[in-house]
Amino acid sequence: MTKTKLIDLKTLDYCDAWTQQQILLEQLKEEKLTGKQSINYLLLVEHPHVYTLGRNGDKQNMLIDAVQMKAKNAKFIKVDRGGDITYHGPGQIVAYPVIRLDMFETGIREYINRLEEVVIRTISEYGIKGERMKDAVGVWIDADTTTARKICAIGVKCSGFVTMHGFALNVNTDLTYFDYINPCGFTDRGVTSIEKELKHKVSFDEIKTLIRQNFAEVFGMEFI
Repeated sequence: MTKTKLIDLKTLDYCDAWTQQQILLEQLKEEKLTGKQSINYLLLVEHPHVYTLGRNGDKQNMLIDAVQMKAKNAKFIKVDRGGDITYHGPGQIVAYPVIRLDMFETGIREYINRLEEVVIRTISEYGIKGERMKDAVGVWIDADTTTARKICAIGVKCSGFVTMHGFALNVNTDLTYFDYINPCGFTDRGVTSIEKELKHKVSFDEIKTLIRQNFAEVFGMEFI
């Protein structure tokens, strides 16, 4: 089991959470270089409305202008993760693992697979079958069908074998905010949430507990 500190940031501005991740990432990189053991971190957070564009993303996938975004109380930020454009906002749980991959004996591809597995196990507790899609990172419902819809987006950064960014799981999310982008660059696939699939809201605290349990099982994390 690998020692990990869970930090619940509650509701926090995207840039403030980004800064916290960067500080922890540099700390873990330094500890790795000097041969020190590290405490890894798992940050959970809910953001105010924001659209983020990954480093290789296409800004054309943002379908509204700055004036329209302001009317929606939303921000637009270019970030240093992989992936294209996505939305974060109230009703969505975002998980940011800042971890040393060497301590978990995994590479980046397996790491992303494990993130997907955490989400798949979490939503299965509600009778929702999450799936992977061959040509797209994340967790999907009815993958490889004409009604495929994404319930969780994943975008990460790895520097010096230390990770940041992570996944965004739509729980009780206002999905209309996805109407203003091509989510993750796709124009032919929808989005969904746990609330939409079940037709009722679910407990945020309950979801956080499940996410913690599944990180412990999938990654072998010992929370301290």
